[in-house]
Amino acid sequence: MTSPDLPAELKAALDARLQGLSRNDASERAAQISQTYRDGGGSGGIRSEADALAYALVRMPATYAAVTAGLNALREIVPDFAPASLLDVGAGPGTATWAAAEALSSLTQFTLLDANSALRALALDLGSNSARLRDMTYQRGAARAALADAEAADLVVASYMIGEIDDAERAALAELMWAKTRGTLLVVEPGTPAGYARIIALRQQLIAEGAHVAAPCPHDGECPLTAPDWCHFTQRLPRSRAHRQLKSAELPYEDEKFSYVALTRAAVAQHPARVLAQPVISKSAVTAKLCTGRGVVSAIAPRRDKIAYARFRKYNWGDAVFDASTSSTE
Repeated sequence: MTSPDLPAELKAALDARLQGLSRNDASERAAQISQTYRDGGGSGGIRSEADALAYALVRMPATYAAVTAGLNALREIVPDFAPASLLDVGAGPGTATWAAAEALSSLTQFTLLDANSALRALALDLGSNSARLRDMTYQRGAARAALADAEAADLVVASYMIGEIDDAERAALAELMWAKTRGTLLVVEPGTPAGYARIIALRQQLIAEGAHVAAPCPHDGECPLTAPDWCHFTQRLPRSRAHRQLKSAELPYEDEKFSYVALTRAAVAQHPARVLAQPVISKSAVTAKLCTGRGVVSAIAPRRDKIAYARFRKYNWGDAVFDASTSSTE
């Protein structure tokens, strides 16, 4: 599986651009941009080269880790997944493209779409540091307009972008992204109830148009979770010294919560269960909350069943479970 940490050449490129930059200024810019996102303003708050760099320094590590986690889950379920072309919708500084390039050696064609000129300029600059991304195509324009002119791709990715548009625009964009998908569509959103709701709406819409779920769901049916519960996962990633300074953080790591769905043209051959929360380990048993083809179950591996107990102890939140056979209660 691919590491959630940024690749060395990307870290080096970001560090080089950080030299001579005021950390206080970058931190203030990043905080202002984050507030704009929380207020529903999207990337409109990123207007300059300095804004784009501040945003990338703070957000690229977490976005990269979340997209990588989604791609890792997809590759685990579809081991022969080998797309040749990528279409990155709402690409920003190119984070998802970097993650896909690192996870999928089969990719040879990279097309990015975004309306923000400052983020586009930074993405092209950063991409020049990678032999594989040096010749990527970055089309500037609003998502739907740019998509209409783009060629279809084996893998289409939209990470942390459908939350920036309203419901009607989101539904139209989802339909267009699916039309441009030859094989697989991966959509990643923040792991909040609102982010999960957007993922579920898109999932339901595209299943009705013939899509199949590859991950994280073990079925193509309705999500069995009910409020206040929601499906999301967490990915731990390391923080560099500069990252900690810009975010005014003390911990050497960050836990990114995200929701995602990977949809495919062809039904997948295997549909493993999914761990929906960190398992509870006691002296007598390990209890894991699993999403299965028959709904959400509480799977219990008693200590007396040494093989199942040892297997369940290794499960982590978000893992695929290919053999969930043990005692369980609905």
